[in-house]
Amino acid sequence: MSDITLTIDGSKGRYATRIDGHEADLTFSIASPKLRIADHTGVPEALRGTGTGLQLVERLVADARAEGFKILPLCPFVNAMRRKHPDWADVFQA
Repeated sequence: MSDITLTIDGSKGRYATRIDGHEADLTFSIASPKLRIADHTGVPEALRGTGTGLQLVERLVADARAEGFKILPLCPFVNAMRRKHPDWADVFQA
């Protein structure tokens, strides 16, 4: 698994990772202390199919469990991963 950094600036947040000079990220908005809205997952072509996007979502899910917030998956990729992982249902808000 690659190193994933978390940056929060006001009501916006971003998970990012850099692999072989390519950066992938997952951005979110903090709607409240108990709700984060997953806005967008960006994975460059060079990293597609490597599991990088999934790793970003897994980090978001792990943080949601650790910090006690729910995720509203507006991002199509995050929503697709939610459907593939029913064991994550505890942290997602439909």
